[in-house]
Amino acid sequence: MTSHAISWVDVFSPTPLGGNPLAVVHGADALDEGTMARFARWTNLSETTYLLEPTLPGADYRVRIFTPGGELPFAGHPTLGTAAVWLALGGRPAGEDVVQECGAGPVTVRRRGDRLSFAAPPLLRYEPVEEPGLRDRVARSLRLDPAAVLDVSWLDNGPGWIGVRVADAAAVLGVRADWSAMAGLKLGVVGAHPAGAECAVEVRAFVGDWAVEDPVTGSLNAGLARWLTDNGWAPDGYVAAQGTALGRTGRVVVEREADVIWVGGHVSPVVRGTVELQ
Repeated sequence: MTSHAISWVDVFSPTPLGGNPLAVVHGADALDEGTMARFARWTNLSETTYLLEPTLPGADYRVRIFTPGGELPFAGHPTLGTAAVWLALGGRPAGEDVVQECGAGPVTVRRRGDRLSFAAPPLLRYEPVEEPGLRDRVARSLRLDPAAVLDVSWLDNGPGWIGVRVADAAAVLGVRADWSAMAGLKLGVVGAHPAGAECAVEVRAFVGDWAVEDPVTGSLNAGLARWLTDNGWAPDGYVAAQGTALGRTGRVVVEREADVIWVGGHVSPVVRGTVELQ
């Protein structure tokens, strides 16, 4: 049994308890993969991360990201949360920005005041959903009339998201998931708020295999940002609201600079302590 320092933080909310929680285990180099996976299942958070020494030249630290169902090569809120914890522990980046090493390779995280943003990794699959019957299945999974689904696209940057655009934010908030129809799918639903609203779009994220709605999702918002800005459905800079249907106040700040999508938000510390792992 070994003791490890651990931090629980809240990501994508300017105040604690409004965003998406993350557990970060410090100094995890000696932990084996099985222990990492077991602890992630035990926390039952959407993700638990482990801070390790980097192996890539130029990286400031390495992170392994686990869901209750297994390891991910990349995820957004764990990237920002882990970077915030590393900095709070006294980490000093070699350059101006933090460089995180993860399964998807190096990811740049920049600091702007009290907000962190990551440079979205390239989409592994970015094309309209054209598989026979899949678009109709997406509509069934969200209990939507197929005519209410305006556009459907693969937005896969690791987790395998499918983006679904609907008429407006009210339509997003009205979605009621059919988990049996959604098995095996990860769906991100987006719709626009009225002009002049605090947020440009409302977002919801559904993970069919776990039958859960994720409160605030960095990887999904990164893919949505590429899709929305490429098609002129959103400006190059906007704020997305997510978690509203769950009573959260998630805010995701998107900034597109040429071909780079920056996805950012606030990270609030909530719990610090130790964990006993075997």
